[in-house]
Amino acid sequence: MSNDPIMIRDLPFEERPREKLKTLGSGALSNAELLAILLRTGSRNESAVQIATRILSQSGSLRNLPNLSLEELQENKGIGPDKAVMIKAALELGCRLATTPRKEVGSITTPRQAADLFTEELRYKKKEYFKILLLNTKNHVISREEISVGSLSASIVHPREIFSIPMRKSAASVILIHNHPSGDPSPSQEDLEVTRRLVDAGNILGIAVRDHIIIGDGCFFSFREKGLI
Repeated sequence: MSNDPIMIRDLPFEERPREKLKTLGSGALSNAELLAILLRTGSRNESAVQIATRILSQSGSLRNLPNLSLEELQENKGIGPDKAVMIKAALELGCRLATTPRKEVGSITTPRQAADLFTEELRYKKKEYFKILLLNTKNHVISREEISVGSLSASIVHPREIFSIPMRKSAASVILIHNHPSGDPSPSQEDLEVTRRLVDAGNILGIAVRDHIIIGDGCFFSFREKGLI
């Protein structure tokens, strides 16, 4: 049996990634095939698909692929500076697309509407980000604000940091948002205690805390839905 690599030019025309995308659409291609299209060409001994497969194996998963540096990408035979830059640029575009907010809804009336504004931005973060959504008296969004970036397991927030911005911008209420890097949005004891403290502070200042939403990996936890606010 021959051990010669199977090059893309050796595949049936309809199985080549570019032609496959044209006829079947991008959804029909594997991750390696999509990455191979970016690479355009392989090396003397490997096809573009084989190199792409090796890069995906190096990252451990598609989700971790953006974490590879230019230098790490170039550790792969067949990946020079130009191809590494092309991969990083395409991945950055994908990340920006995922985190570009959809058209803001007229008003926030459900926890899911609030969660949807932050899910793609926060679901893959490796640290905890604490943000707030400022609302006016009609529950229209005034602004989205970042309060703190924490460690792998906790954000450090203080009522002074939380409420200085809504006071300055005359917000009627706020929704607290933070993510759990573990992907599990279940609140910790610290989350419960911080939320109680912030609700109390908001009541004193006349700025209602309407909800506290924890973003997980494709899911969320709403304190209001669970009767905790």
